[in-house]
Amino acid sequence: METVKLTIDNKQIEVQKGTTILKAAREMGIDIPTLCHMELHDLKIENKPGGCRICVVEVQGRRNLAPACITKCDEGMVVRTHNPRVLNARRTVMEFILSDHPKDCLTCPKSGRCELQDMAVRLGIRDIPHQDISEMSTYRLDTSPSIIRDLDKCIMCRRCEMMCNEVQTVGALSGINRGFTAAVAPAFEQNLEYSTCTYCGQCVAVCPTGALTEVDHTPEVLRALADPSKTVVVQTAPAVRAALGEEFGMEPGTSVTGKMAAALRALGFDYVFDTDFAADLTIMEEGTELLGRVDKFLKGDKNVKLPILTSCCPGWINFFENNFPELKDVPSTAKSPQQMFGAIAKTYFADKINIKREDMVVVSVMPCLAKKYERQRPEFSVNGNPDVDYSISTRELASFIKQANIDFLNLSDEEFDRPLGESTGAAVIFGNTGGVIEAAVRTAYELYTGKKLDKVDFEQLRGMEGVRKATIDFNGLPLNIGIAHGLSNARKLLNDVKAGKSEFHAIEIMACPGGCIGGGGQPLHHGDSSILMARAKAIYDEDASKTLRKSHENPYIKQLYDEFLGEPNSEKAHHLLHTHYFDKKKKIIVKQ
Repeated sequence: METVKLTIDNKQIEVQKGTTILKAAREMGIDIPTLCHMELHDLKIENKPGGCRICVVEVQGRRNLAPACITKCDEGMVVRTHNPRVLNARRTVMEFILSDHPKDCLTCPKSGRCELQDMAVRLGIRDIPHQDISEMSTYRLDTSPSIIRDLDKCIMCRRCEMMCNEVQTVGALSGINRGFTAAVAPAFEQNLEYSTCTYCGQCVAVCPTGALTEVDHTPEVLRALADPSKTVVVQTAPAVRAALGEEFGMEPGTSVTGKMAAALRALGFDYVFDTDFAADLTIMEEGTELLGRVDKFLKGDKNVKLPILTSCCPGWINFFENNFPELKDVPSTAKSPQQMFGAIAKTYFADKINIKREDMVVVSVMPCLAKKYERQRPEFSVNGNPDVDYSISTRELASFIKQANIDFLNLSDEEFDRPLGESTGAAVIFGNTGGVIEAAVRTAYELYTGKKLDKVDFEQLRGMEGVRKATIDFNGLPLNIGIAHGLSNARKLLNDVKAGKSEFHAIEIMACPGGCIGGGGQPLHHGDSSILMARAKAIYDEDASKTLRKSHENPYIKQLYDEFLGEPNSEKAHHLLHTHYFDKKKKIIVKQ
């Protein structure tokens, strides 16, 4: 391994040849400020366009200052990271960036967690001498069902482009124009809604400013809570409990299930339920669907669609509808847990408490921004009344709790309400990559073999590798399972399915890295894998602590089928709990 020696701020260091000045400085504990730079270590992807120039340093012998994020170390190089010339240059660069940036920090959704704002404070910016409001570039807002783009606030860091194109391979965003009109936008400046965007929200999760934010439903939720004519029901997804505490200063991986239930009740929700109940329900429908297809395959049915693909993740559903519509008959027809919950809440539960579905408001708390899009799909409504009325993210819930002046850290643990709040350990692991298929295997094994499964932890289905394979022995039947998280990894498996080369009977796909724990609506982690691992552990720990760990053992699921649905995949269950998919391949129309 060839190395080079250099001096940074009068300290010598030896690094591998090809190392950037930024990385060498960080190895020495020297923090060079950056805006556009971001490194996703586990994915081995680094965003370093060298565009913002906040990271400039002085290299002895060079006339111009050098961007530390893209300048490689040379033998004998002498670098200064904070002399007056460097500090003045950084301030000037920041002033120019701010000169074309709106001054609406007080009302910006990113205020308080804006990296541009933080950098301006760090560099001591108190005036913007070059700003002339009349000459600022002005774009219209682009509002989709899940994501808002405000390109007046885009600083061309291109982090969103990296996430969209390299990590997710969605291709909805790319750099356009130059100078003051430069921005990152969909091809030919289309709206996100008419692009290949999947609404996964990974672009929002890395945006350093308010250029990309989620559509906020909390004002509508507050109005519903204040309406005495409405019964407001809330459901909360499994991954939320593993991350919500981070917004209140708690260590990553702290499970806050009880505090979260207490906070939701304190906010005024009439019933506090758990999406985990619907996850158990999903397994009953999806697991029996898997066994039905496998049985047909074993009997020689040439038309059976295998591998079956999980259908819990709306970002992934959007992805295949846009990119692989010819496979629309392959995924499970089971709705996501969010939508199953809404359908059951507005039928079975509404009947139990004797109210009309129109008088019930169902709110979901999700780690995912695609859920905002999913809940307004027309097929998930009855006569225009949606099964799920509003979906808020983990971040939005945290903000809502703070607005209400609730002392979250000192709340006593409370339980979810019943019957739609009872769940098993199989349901909570839906939040992790591999969790959906592991939950399905726990139930499918016992239904197929008629034998009790003593060891329910399928370690071979767990992990953070982008694509994983495992074979589970169903008492002599080897069931081949594939798992992918992150849409670039999903594309690899889907290409094999499309080509007829897939070796799998079942494939689980989640759009976001790590699964729901890394969703676009979660507290920001900026690619820190240790945070994702801590969240994953919290979920597996909660699973291990449950008395019941298989979905078909949930007594309230049994009651639901006995009283209302009949049996899994019955006609009534199919009507309420299953869906179909569409060919949404976009045709890009060039503007005239």
